[in-house]
Amino acid sequence: GITYLDHAGSALFPESLLKAFTDDLRNNVYGNPHSQNISSKLTYDTIEHVRYRILQHFHTTAEDYTIIFTSGCTAALKLVAEAFPWIPEGTKQPSSRFCYLTDSHTSVVGIRGITASMNVLSVPIKPKEILLSEENRLPAEEQNCTTPHLFSYPAQSNFSGTKYPLSWIQDIKSGKLRPIKIPGKWFVLLDAASYVSSSPLDLGVHQADFIPISFYKIFGFPTGLGALLVNNQIAPLLRKTYFGGGTAAAYLAGENFYFPRKSIAERFEDGTVSFLDIIALKHGFDVLEKLTGGMEKIKQHTFALAHYTYTVLSALKYANGAPVVRIYSDTDFSNPDVQGPIINFNVLDENGEVIGFSEVDKMASLYNIHVRTGCFCNTGACQIHLGISNEDIQRNLQAGHVCGDDIDLVDGRPTGSVRISFGYMSSFEDAQTFLKFIIATRLSKSDTEIPLQSSITKLTTESVPDDHPSFNNADKLSPIPHIWDRELRNNSSVTKTTVNWQPPEAEAESIRAAVSETAVPTCRRGGKPITVTNIYLYPIKSCSAFEVTEWPVGNQGLLYDRNWMVVNQNGVCMTQKQEPRLCLVNPSIDLEQKIMVIQAEGMDPISVLLEENTGNETVICESKVCSHRVKTYDCGEGIAGWFSLFLGRPCRLIRQSSDMKNRSYQKNTKGLASATNISLSLVNEAQYLLINVASILQLKEHISAR
Repeated sequence: GITYLDHAGSALFPESLLKAFTDDLRNNVYGNPHSQNISSKLTYDTIEHVRYRILQHFHTTAEDYTIIFTSGCTAALKLVAEAFPWIPEGTKQPSSRFCYLTDSHTSVVGIRGITASMNVLSVPIKPKEILLSEENRLPAEEQNCTTPHLFSYPAQSNFSGTKYPLSWIQDIKSGKLRPIKIPGKWFVLLDAASYVSSSPLDLGVHQADFIPISFYKIFGFPTGLGALLVNNQIAPLLRKTYFGGGTAAAYLAGENFYFPRKSIAERFEDGTVSFLDIIALKHGFDVLEKLTGGMEKIKQHTFALAHYTYTVLSALKYANGAPVVRIYSDTDFSNPDVQGPIINFNVLDENGEVIGFSEVDKMASLYNIHVRTGCFCNTGACQIHLGISNEDIQRNLQAGHVCGDDIDLVDGRPTGSVRISFGYMSSFEDAQTFLKFIIATRLSKSDTEIPLQSSITKLTTESVPDDHPSFNNADKLSPIPHIWDRELRNNSSVTKTTVNWQPPEAEAESIRAAVSETAVPTCRRGGKPITVTNIYLYPIKSCSAFEVTEWPVGNQGLLYDRNWMVVNQNGVCMTQKQEPRLCLVNPSIDLEQKIMVIQAEGMDPISVLLEENTGNETVICESKVCSHRVKTYDCGEGIAGWFSLFLGRPCRLIRQSSDMKNRSYQKNTKGLASATNISLSLVNEAQYLLINVASILQLKEHISAR
C-alpha cells in the first residue's frame, strides 16, 4: 500500500537479497579477516572477490583502481580530504586549491573545513563558470607546475537529477578545461553516490581520480557501507596520519616507528572492515543483475517513469490557466544522458503562491506516498533554483529555520521544495498514484469534497472546465497506456454548487443544550460565539477517544490525556499510520476507582492503575515522540501480552514518567521569532486540539459516501 518515491534517499532492498544473504550466513562461518584460521581466510577471500565484483560493475580492473571500504560516501569524501597531498599557502611552491561545484552535497562542501585547517583555499564554482582553457591559457613557464589541485563535482545532482558531463573528467585532467586560472596539476573527485543508483558508470572511459559511493543507494541493504574507488596513479601520493588495526606492516609502541602495509586498500581501511556487510554486497550485485538485467536497463526504465511524470506534471493547470507546480530543472527530461530520475518541485496555488513543502508532505503521507522535502543536503542547488540569497539563508536561520526542519515558508517565500525520485523497482502505477494525488488535492472537486459550513456562510465553488487537467503533452509517450488521462478528464468536470448546510434538528438541539448560558464567551466578528460542544481525551496515544462532559485539567492539559503509548519491539512509538487497528482499542478512565480500563472487540477487558509506579524496580527509559525526548516506564508483561495478541505483533504499553513531566521544548511558530516553554505529555506538538464541528460533519459525509 506504500508508494515509495524517495529512491534518491535510499533504494529499497528486495526480499531475495535478504534471503540469499541470510542463507549464506546460515551455511558458512565467517571469522575476522585479520586472523589466519579457516573461517577468517574464507572471509578474506570473499571480501577480495567482492572488490573485483565492484570493479567489474564499474567496467574497470584492479590494475587501474583500488577499492577502499568506508562507512559510506561521506566517510569516503572525508578520507580524500585528509589524504590528498595538499600544498598549503605560504610555502615556496604555488599552493593547492580545492574547487567544487556549487550544486554539490553538503558532504562535498564540508571538505573545505579540512582544507581550511591545512591553510588551503577553497573556491566554489557555479556550473556555468567552468572555463575553456583557450580563454584561460597559462604562460609557458607555468605549464610544468606540479602543484596538485582537486576539483569535485557530482555525476548527478541529488537536488534536480541533472547529469553533469563525464567528459569534464578527461578535459580537466588534460588541461582542456580549467575550473580556475592557476598553474598546477588537476585531479578530479567525482561524487557518484546519486548517479550510480540508476545509471551505469564506465571507469574504463571516464577515469576520475576519486569516486566515493554508498551501497544502500544501489541495493537498499546494507546501509552502513560505502567505498572510495581510487585511481592507482594517484594512490601513491596519498598521505595518512592516523593508523588503525590492520593497516601497519610493522610499528613500535615504545618508539615513533611505523611502516604501512603495501596494499593501498589495507593501508586506508583502519580497523576491521564491516565484513558481513561486504559479503551482503555480493548478493546485492547478483540480485540486481537477475531482477533487472543491468544498469543500462535501470537507467532507461527509471528515466521513462520520470519523463512521463514530468510531462504530465508540467502540463497541469488551474482553471485560470496558472500552473499547479513549479518544477526546478535544468533539462526538459528528453534525454537520459543529461537527466536522472529525480523531479524537484513546489506546489503552487491558483495565484502562483508556493504551498509549503511540509503541507505537501503531510498530505502525501495521508495518501501513503513517501516523498523527500527540504533542501536535500544541497544548499547550493537550493539557492540557485529557489532564488535564495546568502542573506536569506542567514535570515532564515535567525527566524528559527534549520536544515531538515518543517519551517517551509519564511515571509511567504519557500525555504525548500519537494523531491520525488524513482528506482529500479518503481512502477508506472507509482507514477500514476503520485499524479492522481496532486490532481485530487489540487484540482478535482466533487460534491462530497466541498467544504461544508454551517448556515452562517454560503460556500460557492467555481466550476472546472472539461478540458482540464491538460494532458496533451503526455500523448507523445507511445508505450504508456492512456486510459487514465481520459478517465481523469471525465471526472474533473464539476458543476457550480452552492451549499447551504443545516445540522440535523436533533443534533443541533443537543449541541445548543450542551452550551450553558454562562459559558458563552464575549462575541467576536459577526456576533457568533465559539462554544465547546464535546470534550474527548486520548489516554493512549493513537488509540480510540474517551468522551467526557467535564474533566480536570492538569499541568499538561486534560488530565491523563496521552499519558500512555504503544511501542513496537524496538521501543518506537506506534501510531495509526503504521497500525490502523489501534483505533479499535477503547481506553476509559474511572477517576473514583483510579483505574484505566482498556477494551477491544474479542478481547477480555484489562485495567491499568492510574497511580504511577514509582517503585525502585521501575526502569525509566528514554523514548522519542516527534523528535522530542520523553522519559517513560513499561506497564508490564500482562498488558504487553494483551496488546501483542490484539495487534498480532510484539508490542508494549509504556507510560510517561512524572520526573520528565516538565518536558519543555522550544518550538518556533512559523514566522515568529519568539518561543515559549511548554510542558507536554506524549503529544506531537500541543496539549489541546480544537476541531470545527463543520469539519467533522464534512468528514462523516465524505466517509459515508465512500
